[in-house]
Formats: sequence, C-alpha cells, structure tokens
Amino acid sequence: MSDEARGFVGGIPENYDRGLGPIFFTDCAEHTARLVAGYAPLRVLETGAGTGIVTRRLRDLLPATTRLIATDLNPPMLEIARKKFRSDEPVEFRQADAMALPFADASFDAMVCQFSAQFFPDKEKSYREAYRVLAPGGRYVFSVVDGAHPHGRIADEVAAQFFPTDPPQFYRVGTGYNKTTRLRSR
Repeated sequence: MSDEARGFVGGIPENYDRGLGPIFFTDCAEHTARLVAGYAPLRVLETGAGTGIVTRRLRDLLPATTRLIATDLNPPMLEIARKKFRSDEPVEFRQADAMALPFADASFDAMVCQFSAQFFPDKEKSYREAYRVLAPGGRYVFSVVDGAHPHGRIADEVAAQFFPTDPPQFYRVGTGYNKTTRLRSR
C-alpha cells in the first residue's frame, strides 16, 4: 500500500466522504454512473472506489442482476463504502491494487475509476490491467482531474489561512472537475 493510501485512516475516510463527497465527487459520480449504465454491462469492476460514491450510484442505476465489484487499496475507505449498502444489495467489496488486479482475463464488461487513476504510481501498468480484465468490447470509463476547476486552488488558499505554517497538502494534486475518458477493449 502506498504511503498516501495509508494516510486515509481513523476519521479521515468518514470526513472525506461527508465533506469532500458532496462538494467534489457526487455530481461526477452521477454522470459516470449514467454513462456506464447506458452500456448495459453485466459485469462491472470499479477501481479506486474509495468511500463508494460512484459505487452507490452504479448500484442504483444498474439492474440487480449486474455483478458489481468495488475495489480500493485502502480498507478503511471501503468500510465507509460498505455502510452505504444493505446486506441484501448485490455489491462485492475487495481490497485490490489497480496495477495488479486479482481477476481473470476478460472478466468484466465495464470498468470504472473516478479520480483515482491520476494517483496510480504506474499508470501504464494500471491501463494494461484494465485492458486485461475487460472482455472484448468492454469499456473503461475513468475520470481524472484536469486542473481547470478553481475548487482546489480556493480550498488551498482558505486552508492556508488557518494553517499558515503547515497547510494541508491534500489539494496540491488538484481537485478540478474531470475529463471523462472512454476506452474500448480489443
């Protein structure tokens, strides 16, 4: 597990979900989940699922017969995600590294990753893994920060006012809105 992922423990996952989720991730999750649902996949893998913001929308929009697996490198984040689902809802949570996915070749019709791919240490390896686990004709829908949205800069400036000698560094990687990319396999 990367040092960055290890830091999201204790109350951080809950605060991340409650504080940042509605501001930065919910609207994009809606867009992403609708896009994926429009492809009518039977088997969906989400990597970098975090606290399950996209996972929740996917489960709401996809038929109950669609197999949905949400993965993340960080178990405490997945624990927050699990709490968003009833025990009878068909969703599976697994700790997994997007650069070494524990799934067979051609296992999924769609793969989703919202705002996590930019943090993967070896992006090329993660893309090869996505290609490997996608069935022929499968789709990889992912969003990354493009830096065009001012939220990250504004949040940095406000936080720095309260912590002038040691401002939080979370936003340094950017929190602007996304560019959604759709890749087809094979």
